[in-house]
Amino acid sequence: MIISKTEFLYRASVDHETLEVWIEEQWLIPQGPAAEPAFSEADLARAALIRDLQRDLGVNAEGVGVILHLVDQIHSLRQALGHKMPGSGQSNDRDGAAEAGVKGEDGLLNLASRARSAEPR
Repeated sequence: MIISKTEFLYRASVDHETLEVWIEEQWLIPQGPAAEPAFSEADLARAALIRDLQRDLGVNAEGVGVILHLVDQIHSLRQALGHKMPGSGQSNDRDGAAEAGVKGEDGLLNLASRARSAEPR
């Protein structure tokens, strides 16, 4: 599902300036032209993770970049292993890749949720 910039700002609970910084840092890479960027549900999950890392856990910008890079590497490895492991339930076609992307989005949501629950009260 494609999400407009206006809807993304509302659903991600971030302001325009913050989103511009995240795009500049390449933490989010919208689809489409810069004048009318479009976002995905995976981008929303990633935004929630970024927001949680910064606001709730106090991770600085450099740390967020490192964490996102590691999450991306894990996702890529999971996809690669899924394509090579027989019986993994993933195929080599585009549908299999799209399905793996959804699993990756769930992983981001789970990571953000675990980070919130591990926080001292």
